[in-house]
Amino acid sequence: MLLELSIENLALFERARLDFGPGLDVITGETGAGKSLLIGALELLLGERTKPSVVRKGAKEARVEGRFVLSAEIAREPAVRGFVDEHLPAVGEAWDELDADEERELVLSRSVAREGRSRAWIDHRPVALRLLRELAGMLVEIHGQNEHQKLLQSGEQRALLDAFGGLEPKLAAYREAREAWRAVVERRRAWESETRERRDRLDLLRFQAAELGEAKLVPGEAAELGTVLGELVRELGDEDGGASTRLAHGRTLLERWEGTIDALGPAAEDLRAAELHLGEALEAVGRFLDGLEFSPERLEEVEARLYTLEELERRYHTDAAGLVARQRAIDAELAELEAEDTGLEALDAECRAAEAKVQRAGAALTKARRALRARLKKAVVSSLQRLGLARATFDVLIEPRVPERPATSSASNRDPEKAALQAELDRFGPTGVDRVEFLLCANPGEELQPLRDVASGGETARIMLALRTALAVRQTVPTLVFDE
Repeated sequence: MLLELSIENLALFERARLDFGPGLDVITGETGAGKSLLIGALELLLGERTKPSVVRKGAKEARVEGRFVLSAEIAREPAVRGFVDEHLPAVGEAWDELDADEERELVLSRSVAREGRSRAWIDHRPVALRLLRELAGMLVEIHGQNEHQKLLQSGEQRALLDAFGGLEPKLAAYREAREAWRAVVERRRAWESETRERRDRLDLLRFQAAELGEAKLVPGEAAELGTVLGELVRELGDEDGGASTRLAHGRTLLERWEGTIDALGPAAEDLRAAELHLGEALEAVGRFLDGLEFSPERLEEVEARLYTLEELERRYHTDAAGLVARQRAIDAELAELEAEDTGLEALDAECRAAEAKVQRAGAALTKARRALRARLKKAVVSSLQRLGLARATFDVLIEPRVPERPATSSASNRDPEKAALQAELDRFGPTGVDRVEFLLCANPGEELQPLRDVASGGETARIMLALRTALAVRQTVPTLVFDE
């Protein structure tokens, strides 16, 4: 609990100190007496953002300090003790020297300079503001008019019910299952969005595989010997443009000049020798070809084969060896894509398993919440009787949630698949499959109605206090502040 609050140079306060006792402390005063400034000082101590204008005129900085005493039970809470051990090891060591049931003390401080710089301390040790904010949130809760209005929201009511029953572990398990399910659904959607592209790719690969398969490519494949040698004879022979014709023409030119230019004699002789050797080679090849058996049908088959290979080489931009390698690559990719079709069945099975798991977690959470209904109702009604609402009736409605239906947008019209996916994901809410609604009947004879429809401002504040009283059994925050 908060034992002492010290304020220096904050707004109208030059210096003030308030001491608090156990139980209920009430601060009253006329409008303008400074009650809201006390709340502002507490908020500053809790790490809330503030403006340099809060510094009192003529002062360099404003400072707020709070001294807290924690029971041994609260000091042993995992959140509190874990924070101390991680960020304040010296404090933890000092606590360990105390008796097991002895109270622990903490001092929190915060200052704001006129130029805007803010500093924070815990037990007079400088710390980052986020650490002060984290620890202070375990020690103090402020409930003002905004918090009372939050009580009218179904989400806040659900959170209070869960806190009352200590359902955080069940809620965490549900959220974990829900996220796992959403991840699987997203993966399946991504798979489906790629279906068309994959189908087009499969069609192309199947066509190419059939085309290359029909060609019956053979590694190291070459045209038949007779065809190749026949082409060689045509390129080297006496036909126009052949090598023999070119050699004869060159020899003739040199023979015109070798009688007058001695230096050209050796060259002319070499050309005559080359012409002679080429002729002999062609005659030998010709004799070999004359010994081969040719048929017009076989020649036509060979020429058609050559044409097919040339067309494939042109289409795939590679040579004969490259065509063989390309066929292997196509077959491998085709097998991989076709195997993904069977992967869809496994993905569907994973989706069903993940959905079943989140349904079980949601059902367990719903069952636990419904089991709390009677206990919370009894505790709140008991507190309301002590707060001047003796004839009020309180109840908790727990029913299946209805997913929100966002207004149709042009984006969803353009992408109906995405809209359908979102609708599926909305089946399970982030906090469960329930909608929680607090019901109130302030006067006998009236029907129970949603709190937001029947509660006045004063009644809402009293119900909040009654709920906090009911939650005190599980509440580890030692100081609660209610503003008006």
